[in-house]
Amino acid sequence: MDKTITYFDDVGKANTEEVMKAAAKRAGELGIRHVVVASTSGETALAAAEAFSGQDVELIAITHQYGLKESGKWEVDEEKMAKLKELGVVMTTQSHMFSGVERAISKRIGGASRADVISDTLRTVFGKGFKVAIECTMMAADSGHIPVSADTEIIAIGGTRWGADVALVVRPAHSFDFFSLQVREIIAMPRAKED
Repeated sequence: MDKTITYFDDVGKANTEEVMKAAAKRAGELGIRHVVVASTSGETALAAAEAFSGQDVELIAITHQYGLKESGKWEVDEEKMAKLKELGVVMTTQSHMFSGVERAISKRIGGASRADVISDTLRTVFGKGFKVAIECTMMAADSGHIPVSADTEIIAIGGTRWGADVALVVRPAHSFDFFSLQVREIIAMPRAKED
């Protein structure tokens, strides 16, 4: 198989439009029906909805968990949430796979958990957007929003700080079966990584 990978010189939001175009094109080529996208406020999910408009895909937007920035609060913009619902985008949230309770233990007692090691490895070797795409895939799987099987492939989109800068073709897995998850293709990613 011969295919193109889009590489960006830098990370972040400036890459969002190109990531979405490349991901939508690859979804069409492979007949992929489920797309998972990280979106804190709903803005990146709206960009995905626009890019995948007219394609037979289910778009699942994964947001930060409640209370991440402020106790009891969700970061999704209410206006954007209403628009996403109107567009049929599934919005979901849950504890982050690579933090949650493990991070609380590390903060209180010190040291690093095994989940911290996985997270830091993905973040430093492949970049933050790559780590986010993998994490959101498991969150969508654990929420029941995407199918999980040996022959299922989805597109996972993540970003560094804001927007999107990574798109992957992934065989998804539930968090308890993390090592069954496979990155099958890199569609787009930054060459530079955030330190």
